[in-house]
Amino acid sequence: MRLILTALLCLALPGAAMAQATPAEQAMMQTIEREHDRHIDLLERLVNQNSGTLNLPGVRAVGEMVRAELEPLGFAVRWVDMSETGRAGHLVATHPGRGRNVLLIGHLDTVFEVDSPFQRFERDGSRAVGPGIGDDKGGVVVIVAALRAMQAAGTLDDANVTIVLTGDEERVGSPVAVARRDLIEAGRAADFALEFENLAIDDGAEFGTVARRSSTNWTLTATGRTGHSSGVFNDTLGYGAIYETARILDGFRRELPEPNLTYNVGVIAGGTPAEIDAEGFNVTASGKTNIVASTAIARGDLRTLTREQDERVRARMLAIVDDHLPHTEAELEFADTSYPPMAPTDGNRVLLARLNAVNRDLGLPEMAEFDPARRGAADSGFVAGDVDTLGGLGIAGGGAHAEGEWVDLDSLVRQSQRAAALISRLSLEGL
Repeated sequence: MRLILTALLCLALPGAAMAQATPAEQAMMQTIEREHDRHIDLLERLVNQNSGTLNLPGVRAVGEMVRAELEPLGFAVRWVDMSETGRAGHLVATHPGRGRNVLLIGHLDTVFEVDSPFQRFERDGSRAVGPGIGDDKGGVVVIVAALRAMQAAGTLDDANVTIVLTGDEERVGSPVAVARRDLIEAGRAADFALEFENLAIDDGAEFGTVARRSSTNWTLTATGRTGHSSGVFNDTLGYGAIYETARILDGFRRELPEPNLTYNVGVIAGGTPAEIDAEGFNVTASGKTNIVASTAIARGDLRTLTREQDERVRARMLAIVDDHLPHTEAELEFADTSYPPMAPTDGNRVLLARLNAVNRDLGLPEMAEFDPARRGAADSGFVAGDVDTLGGLGIAGGGAHAEGEWVDLDSLVRQSQRAAALISRLSLEGL
């Protein structure tokens, strides 16, 4: 009877009662707790070094700070220069071992350039704020903390780990085929991929990321015949560029909706003339109420959950554009710096199940799947078509991409513990 009651108690208490952490995993947990202050100090130093994507020396400086953490752990670290894409480059580190290859993905850059007033790490108890503190410098520290714990426990010795920390995740260089060449190659060689962007949290519950949507920018340019407005709609002038643009955007609104798809219009201008700057961020226009507009420009983004959905929606958008109003033309261009989707797959869900096994054994809360429509695009999309991928393994926090970005420093401990155990189990399985 006592055995039956004990078994029922274990089922009722899956955290502590069923914890089955190995001695090595217990040692890793203790190391991470013991080194917590060290890792906070590392996070502070990383945050206080500005590494806005276009601050190329700053991105390289952060890379050197991470190199100093990884080389003592036995990693061969190299810097991949990306000057041909207009960016600083990427840090790639490898630790060969007998185990299966686990790829760890993060990034060195932030959205906060040197002219931003938001530049410094500030701490108030277990909460800290700073530029890029969660996205993604907190994730980088989780990687370092997990690997240090693995080394201390001996699980790093045979682990086969590759790390790719990109230097342009927030504003990818062009051409993207060059900018993501090394990451894509690492994904094709890996058995598993783990991405260390912010942990997904909703109403206090923590979630696993098995899918992310794509991110693609598009530019619509419409032209028409210009002249006095008294002739608008007639056989000579037609409708003008603004009406053509309105037709197209309303066609998108009416004809495209489906689950997991969004297509935002972020900026628009029309007149005689209308122009867009070289960076594609600013549009200007002038005109009068009695002049039919010659040019209209709109820019927006497209987010899809799968490659099939992406290809199909792009084709439909182009078809809508091509059905021109009389005496107008329009062209839709998709940026070549697109982030592909990380589609939900059975393999990704198996990885989440493996993480939840770690959670049970460490006495941590289990994680459900997070809604991909609520996650932004990430570098994991570039490898997810080739390898089972799990995202959102970084630090917990909020306010990413805005002044006041913050993290929960206590989450650094449990995220590093989860990562150390998961990386060890994945790489050393079967040895």
